[in-house]
Amino acid sequence: MRQLLSFLLVIAILSGSAIAVAQQPGKVYRIGYITNASGMRENTEKVFQQALDDLGYRDRENTVIEWRFSKGRVDRLPDLAKDLVRLNVECIVALGVAPTRAAKHATPTIPIVMANADDDPVRQGLVASLARPGGNVTGMISISSDLAGKRLELLKETIPTLSRAAILWDPRGPGGSGHIRESEAVAAALKVELQRAEIRDPKDLDIAFQTAVKGRVDGLVVVSTAGINSHRERIVKLAAKMRMPVMYTSSGFVHIGGLMSYADDVVARSRRAAEFVDKIFKGAKPADLPVEQPKKFELIINLKTAKQIGISIPPNVLARADKVIR
Repeated sequence: MRQLLSFLLVIAILSGSAIAVAQQPGKVYRIGYITNASGMRENTEKVFQQALDDLGYRDRENTVIEWRFSKGRVDRLPDLAKDLVRLNVECIVALGVAPTRAAKHATPTIPIVMANADDDPVRQGLVASLARPGGNVTGMISISSDLAGKRLELLKETIPTLSRAAILWDPRGPGGSGHIRESEAVAAALKVELQRAEIRDPKDLDIAFQTAVKGRVDGLVVVSTAGINSHRERIVKLAAKMRMPVMYTSSGFVHIGGLMSYADDVVARSRRAAEFVDKIFKGAKPADLPVEQPKKFELIINLKTAKQIGISIPPNVLARADKVIR
């Protein structure tokens, strides 16, 4: 009997140990996220976080996300990237070319998922090729500059009397020159006079809009880059004040009062970034994961803004909108 009790006691101890081991917290994944944005946004960072949650990565349970926002200051990106490396994150998500470049310079080994790289990553030296990245970087690219002509066509359809248009852009941002080239080619075919408005400093915004009004410009195209995005609210307010129809290359402007945008689906992009992270955590190597291009594009129109600036969106344009803000 004494031997039986001793045996049962040993079994109980071993069982308790097994339960204790099973209850120990599992692996905690540490993810770095670096962007030019000024803070959490509804359609990017929050969607990415929710997508991770859907894949089983619970924030503060088995996952820690280290958020780093440069607030439009590209010069801060290298230090932010180095900070993520010092924290020994297991993967870095970089939103855009500049953050991706900063992350790649900071580490040759930590996997990097670029989300919405707004210029050719091969030309930028980030990957060897789209099909075979070959290093520690993979992810998704934006073909925003390839859509430049389509945006100008949509603006012309929205404002049939459009004869003069201006492009508001930051020449220091990657991909900007591509927008200019594509837009100029389409403008010539549409018989639209195209002007450039370079934004290198915040004061350039007021000058650009005043020049557009004095020059009787009928509509603007705003090219979304790090420097431009840091002034989203101000640009949207100036457009409303000047009653200027504006086509944006990022839907974020329309959600805060911009007139219209034509761009890839930011929600789908953010979810796909989370899926890339999941693949890497399950053993995939960035070098072997092909860089993807967007498959879905959205035309978003803000009817409240249209009414505010005194224009009527033609029915044929409205019918093609994927989302309408009323």
